[in-house]
Amino acid sequence: MDHQGQFGRAARELSIPDDEISRFTGHLRLSIRLGGGSGGAPVGQFGGLPRLPVGVDWPSAGAGPLPFIFSVDCAALPRVDGFGLPADGSLLFFLDHAEDHLAGGTGDRRYARVVYVPADTETEVAEDPSLPTFVGEQYDLRARLGAELPPWITTHDDEDEGDEDDLSPFQQQLARDLERDLPHLEELRALADDLWPPDEGLASADIGGYADDEVMRNIAEQTLAGREKAGEIVVPVAQWYSQVEQEKHRLTSEWVSLARFPLADGYYYGSFVIRHDDLAAGRLGEALSVTDFSE
Repeated sequence: MDHQGQFGRAARELSIPDDEISRFTGHLRLSIRLGGGSGGAPVGQFGGLPRLPVGVDWPSAGAGPLPFIFSVDCAALPRVDGFGLPADGSLLFFLDHAEDHLAGGTGDRRYARVVYVPADTETEVAEDPSLPTFVGEQYDLRARLGAELPPWITTHDDEDEGDEDDLSPFQQQLARDLERDLPHLEELRALADDLWPPDEGLASADIGGYADDEVMRNIAEQTLAGREKAGEIVVPVAQWYSQVEQEKHRLTSEWVSLARFPLADGYYYGSFVIRHDDLAAGRLGEALSVTDFSE
């Protein structure tokens, strides 16, 4: 479906100028929110035992199997403009959240895996690895669309007055520039929420949309450090923070969230991110995982 066209038509009915609509939709991304409950046909499975290709072993990190998180049927998911998921087949996500968190920043990618199973592949329910903690409660997933904007686009509602204090100086300037160029910013935000209402409940997982800000900062820092090590650039210590913020902003257009999901009663948060080009080319093995822990 042409979601940008749908949004543009609705915005023009509100007499919002085309240049503002175009600028705003350049920042607007739709994500696919996955959750249990009733309503709509199932699009995937959370927990339980995955369906793997016949003869393929359960993904593991050395001797231990990786916990299966969830799977989705790509053909059953709503299509999203500019998000290059495979048209069919299944995506399966595996993550050992505790080990992946400890391995963060080391480049060790053993503890997370995205498996793509083409639609014409013969599959079977994987054999139980006999490790109960690795097989979570199983339930069907259903999908709905949600609208996302980058975190630096803030509102000025009374309840959100403190949000701007959480932004870096670079992000605050981005927000001021956007507010200057978009006199109808609040109307555009409200329209996006009307078309794709926010989900007040906690989703089991989100596919697509913006990668978490901290994930992008991590990638930006590694990118700059790698370029410095290679002798391509020199970043003065006093300018490191501002350079990271600018690099993070640049990389946001190259990367997309492949999947985000809470784990372990909300103490961990798993995230897979991938470049748009790699996703469109089916290079799902290039996805990076970042697992955060909050006490």
